[in-house]
Amino acid sequence: MILDVKNLSHGFGDRAIFDDVSFRLLKGEHIGLIGANGEGKSTFLNIITGKIMPDEGKVEWAKNVRVGYLDQHTVLEAGMTIGDVLKSAFDYLFGLEEQMNKICDSMGDASPEEMEKMLEELGTIQDVLTNNDFYMIDAKVEETARALGLLELGLDHDVTELSGGQRTKVLLAKLLLEKPDILLLDEPTNYLDENHIEWLKRYLNDYENAFILISHDIPFLNSVINIIYHMENQKLDRYVGDYDKFKEVYEMKKSQLEAAYKRQQQEIDDLKDFVARNKARVSTRNMAMSRQKKLDKMDVIELAREKPKPEFNFKNARASGKMVFETQDLVIGYDRPLSKTINLRMERGEKIAITGTNGIGKTTFLKSVLGIIPALEGKAHLGDYLYKGYFEQEIKAGDNTCIEEIWEEFPSYTQYEVRSALAKCGLTTKHIESRVKVLSGGEQAKVRLCKLINTETNILLLDEPTNHLDVDAKDELKRALKEYKGAVLLVCHEPEFYDGLVDKVWNLEEYSLLSV
Repeated sequence: MILDVKNLSHGFGDRAIFDDVSFRLLKGEHIGLIGANGEGKSTFLNIITGKIMPDEGKVEWAKNVRVGYLDQHTVLEAGMTIGDVLKSAFDYLFGLEEQMNKICDSMGDASPEEMEKMLEELGTIQDVLTNNDFYMIDAKVEETARALGLLELGLDHDVTELSGGQRTKVLLAKLLLEKPDILLLDEPTNYLDENHIEWLKRYLNDYENAFILISHDIPFLNSVINIIYHMENQKLDRYVGDYDKFKEVYEMKKSQLEAAYKRQQQEIDDLKDFVARNKARVSTRNMAMSRQKKLDKMDVIELAREKPKPEFNFKNARASGKMVFETQDLVIGYDRPLSKTINLRMERGEKIAITGTNGIGKTTFLKSVLGIIPALEGKAHLGDYLYKGYFEQEIKAGDNTCIEEIWEEFPSYTQYEVRSALAKCGLTTKHIESRVKVLSGGEQAKVRLCKLINTETNILLLDEPTNHLDVDAKDELKRALKEYKGAVLLVCHEPEFYDGLVDKVWNLEEYSLLSV
């Protein structure tokens, strides 16, 4: 056993997240940790890695287990290059090399006995270095950087200048180079493009050690895991097999429980009715008493509270002009160009997906079209009568509660209207009253979608809206976007989301100056 979690209970304020949860991880298990947004998946990883102390329970790791954790929120230090971060995966080996050099330096003054000890120690260190391919570190760094598309950026590139996707790739590459005994991956595909998701899929399928993966990307999850742990209503249940197998067993268990609940409720009603009619009569009082005893002893089945399902319905503004936008010899970038000249046109009601590898400028293209950042050359013409809705990929949450966040945007709403708008997006009362920054990534995305849904628009520009969203929310968002009358320009790395939704796909790699 690599990890044993017993009787874990934890909560934030009056919001319980786990209640007497147990979990085990065995050698070679590839675990998918699933559950709706806000059920506590990231919190669970933070507890088992010791970042958060649980309220109750025990977390026991096997001795000398090296854990590698890809966290959604890791910060990279300014001044470090991609190469520095990747090489830091081997810090412990560089430490051993330093120790070896110190031993060599002090050999000149050593007595024969000391010399023998030193040679023995040197031999041990040398073995560790050789077994861990220490003398091939540069080649390994280069190989992994190439596989994840980091090599063309240059290993001397400053990490603070990277896009969200490139940053994730750097952290992922470092983690894979560390070769830990267990990998903890929190939504690793969120900022990865299709090619690199494929590469990661192959890597994880060949990975001999254990890993725990949090992901809402079901095709990806299905292709790499063999055990599912499902988190719901403060419980954690284990299922053998992939997500599809879990869904089948889960639905069956749920319908069996509902049938048993209905039968029991009917029996309770019959018993209560008999007791009420017969307890006053002397001849039947004893029978009524025995039925009452049966009622008192009964183990009553309780059904789990149904989670609020999100309902997204976008408000349509008046129709826009025929042309939504047109780019003329547009060159995008910040201090240097990212693209060749781009000439594209979007018309009223069109739905278009933007795809392409990380860092080629998908977000920059959206911001250039919107005029948020200036074009380096050429221009983007916006059409007439546009009511724009923009969903940004990453926004740093402030100190507002969810209610305040919506109220600031819609000051004329009553408290009831604000609460009901947030509830429609699948947020519970506890979430609605919480600060936005303590919510999970998926819940924060729902708050931002709430603003978008309640604004009248005729063009939606959405930058990776499915990142962090759970399966129900994703399905509902796709349905709502299909029904939306306006135009949609969508940056997305999940073909199963945009297939059947968009009329066209623009692959920005065709315009990129990067060699992809």
